[in-house]
Amino acid sequence: IIVDAIADDDLVAIARAAASHRLVTGGSGIALGLAANFIEQGLIAGARPGVTVVDGPDAILAGSCSGATREQVQIHRTNHPALAIDVAAVMDGSITVEDLTSFLLANQGRKPLVYSSGTPDEVKAIQARFGREKVAETLDHLFASTASQLVKSGINRLVVAGGETSGAVVSALDLGPLAIGAEIDPGVPVLLSGGDKPVALALKSGNFGAPDFFDKALERLAGR
Repeated sequence: IIVDAIADDDLVAIARAAASHRLVTGGSGIALGLAANFIEQGLIAGARPGVTVVDGPDAILAGSCSGATREQVQIHRTNHPALAIDVAAVMDGSITVEDLTSFLLANQGRKPLVYSSGTPDEVKAIQARFGREKVAETLDHLFASTASQLVKSGINRLVVAGGETSGAVVSALDLGPLAIGAEIDPGVPVLLSGGDKPVALALKSGNFGAPDFFDKALERLAGR
């Protein structure tokens, strides 16, 4: 039997029906109802996450080219410093990690953004010129290295847009286990590292988040 859902109540009903199944597959929305199964079985406590409070320097890295992220970029850049990454210049070495970190550190406290989020036509042109895998690998390395330099320089609130970009960033930062905090937007929670100098993260896939996600995420990371 294949079932579908048109409302959250449907997802809860699907999860309840699948409580005894060893394997469940489907869209990520099914997870909405799965937690209740584990609470009933005594496997998790079901406590609400505490408020994460990490105030200090912040930055936003956007490597997604999805429609939602491009809209978020356009909205954010109207009121905050933003640097568009020339991907061709990155590929030939004209733009480096130092260029990105210098811009972000120079605009501390102003919710600065650097992004490589181009239109579908722009993305196709760059991929055709340099190769799809090479472009992706180079940009992932650029964002990952930039994130590492930012954290070393004292940035402790970081928002990352793009699934592959987020993966590259968290691998580079190597922060260990992350505590899951409050939800920023559906499917995107606050994440908090341990240690004496915790780093608060918001990691989102391309099409996740409301239009004002970047500003909202930084506020949530600060506990506001």
